Amino acid sequence: MTIQEKLKDLKELFSMFEDRKDQFIQLMDMAKESGVLSDNEKIDKNKIYGCTSQAWIVFNKNDNQTYTFRTDSDAMIVKGLLTLLENIFNDQKATDICSYDSQLILKEIGLDGTISSQRTNGFSNAVEKIKKIIE
Repeated sequence: MTIQEKLKDLKELFSMFEDRKDQFIQLMDMAKESGVLSDNEKIDKNKIYGCTSQAWIVFNKNDNQTYTFRTDSDAMIVKGLLTLLENIFNDQKATDICSYDSQLILKEIGLDGTISSQRTNGFSNAVEKIKKIIE
């Protein structure tokens, strides 16, 4: 599935909720269903700086030149946003990942007016960290 197809599916999911509160609940539900990183993975090298909460990302480069990301955070909404990035970028090639920025992702999903500026900045930092990882 392409990034664009994944974004379309996520937009359909979040468009079911007219209330921002329900969108946040969906993000938190996604966070609850996602995996966790071990304490050994929650190190400075994997930390996403610029988030108001603690957040980390680890990756694996697959044999077919795609990437798999795993994320974690101590805040449920942030963890939900990071889970979105996992869903969107997992099993994608570097050139495809680098063609998307955080604002475009939030706009495509329909969350651009929902997420606070602090969380938007943290989300942007997470996307930039992913791009640096795969360069």
